[in-house]
Amino acid sequence: MAEEKKYNPADFPAEIPYQEGDPVLSIRHVDITFGSGRKQFKAVSDANFDIHKGETVSLVGESGSGKTTIGRAIVRINPCSAGAIYYKGRKISGKMPRKEARELVRKIQMIFQDPAASLNERATIEYIISEGLINFKLYKDDKERVEKVEKAITDVGLLPEHLTRYPHEFSGGQRQRVGIARSVVMEPEFIVADEPISALDVSIRAQVLNLLKKFQRERGLTYLFIAHDLSIVRFISDRIVVIHLGKIVEVAETEELFAHPLHPYTKSLMSAIPIPDPILEKEKELFVYDPSVHDYSVEEPSLVDIGHGHFVYGSPSEIEKYKAAREGK
Repeated sequence: MAEEKKYNPADFPAEIPYQEGDPVLSIRHVDITFGSGRKQFKAVSDANFDIHKGETVSLVGESGSGKTTIGRAIVRINPCSAGAIYYKGRKISGKMPRKEARELVRKIQMIFQDPAASLNERATIEYIISEGLINFKLYKDDKERVEKVEKAITDVGLLPEHLTRYPHEFSGGQRQRVGIARSVVMEPEFIVADEPISALDVSIRAQVLNLLKKFQRERGLTYLFIAHDLSIVRFISDRIVVIHLGKIVEVAETEELFAHPLHPYTKSLMSAIPIPDPILEKEKELFVYDPSVHDYSVEEPSLVDIGHGHFVYGSPSEIEKYKAAREGK
């Protein structure tokens, strides 16, 4: 197996040049490891991608691929063991002054996967939504705080009278709306949405997705949308990042990826998308990804731009095949 390139901390300065139009978030050669010694486990390896202001980038892969790990690193829950994450040119991974770290918490919010586990069952909905406002003193007086909370709850399609209730009195979809209200009341610039619809009924999913798109239009929000289902992200994403076992294997604009899936892992995810017609669904052939098709013992693989804004992970010989396949040769 070819050795991975090592990067020094000096390769990742505290600030990089940033101007309007540059990516608002940049993930550069990020490794994330857990444990130490013989029990050390590398969950994410050499991750690289950018997100521009106002776009929705979806991070897609099966369970255990490292999607949530990256999302939690962006909001500074998981530390990076190598590489760096930049927000508007400022390095946000690693140590930061307390004041800057607090401001970052306000600007970058997270919507968690499980609405039941992420809400305090002993707190009223009013307190849950108010908590961030209270911590950051984002109101002049109690009247303004209540107004902000009531606007947040009505914006997500619930009623002000729901504020006196507790999370267990709500359905899963309603709880997820409370989670969204808790995030947007902080007036963030960037939201990490960690599988926000996977715990919901199919009939509720479209409502929550439409709600997220509505906030994006009205407030110019930028999203990293974490999911395992390509059929859902197709309709909300500007670009898709495909991750497998901690390695990013393909990045492309949504329609480009669906028209020309090149990496075999991406093809396997595509083949798992259900077809609405039961007869066609029964007849379709599933494509199963076999990692042993790659031989990286001699040639070192890397994530390469093959044109059309399409990046694929592979060895030089594989990249040539992907390029030929993309051009239909």
